[in-house]
Amino acid sequence: MKLKSAAGGPAFEVEILAFDGKSLRASIDGAEFAGEFAPAADGGATLRLDGRRIRVAGARARHAILVAAGPAAFEFVAVEGRAGGAHQGLAATEIAAPMPGKVLRVMVAEGEVVASGQGLLVLEAMKMETTLTAENAATVKKIRVGAGDSVDHGQTLIEFSPAPADPSTPESPARDQ
Repeated sequence: MKLKSAAGGPAFEVEILAFDGKSLRASIDGAEFAGEFAPAADGGATLRLDGRRIRVAGARARHAILVAAGPAAFEFVAVEGRAGGAHQGLAATEIAAPMPGKVLRVMVAEGEVVASGQGLLVLEAMKMETTLTAENAATVKKIRVGAGDSVDHGQTLIEFSPAPADPSTPESPARDQ
């Protein structure tokens, strides 16, 4: 994923190479980093990187990714990395908890077709409410949590299947025109 500072700063190519809940390997602009990750009870975590311990927390907002690392806070937005054209298939087949927390509200039902950017559920972590949204149009296949449930980082909250084709649009163009 390519990110840039919401304040208009430089863009960074960020890729999570491996994460098993305890260790993390990531690449930022081609430089690889490895660290030990320890979730905290308040929804944040401690990252041990190059012998230093850094307190971190993150949340996904509708159009941004919010990250706090030690005393610094950052707001990143995704950089569109490819030229136009419609998405084929799903951007994500599920939505997972970006951090440990508590589900306050589920805003969709199984079988419901959701639009890109539509709110799915509200998660509370570190006394902050975050609305998790759909990355693209999809059908809610299965809801795995309910209001009041505590969730762990990375836990699957909702599963998706492709949205049905728009009946007002032809399914495929005529081939013999």
